[in-house]
Amino acid sequence: MIWQLEIILFVLLLVTAISALNAKNLLVGVVMLTLFSFIMALLFISMGAIDVGFTEAVVGAGVTGILFVVAIHKTTRATKD
Repeated sequence: MIWQLEIILFVLLLVTAISALNAKNLLVGVVMLTLFSFIMALLFISMGAIDVGFTEAVVGAGVTGILFVVAIHKTTRATKD
């Protein structure tokens, strides 16, 4: 367990979470949340939970990100007159 690597990953988690919350574009928010999930997977792997990290990478960064992007592209933006 390398504590310097974990500190860097925690800082990256905070940066991606804050940027996902402050994103004006929905697609940017989805990309930041997908990146957040991938960094969480790296953090799990660095702590020794290989199976949890792999599951987080596949489900969190893979499937959920794709579903969110498809949902964004299926909806339309309503403009106010």
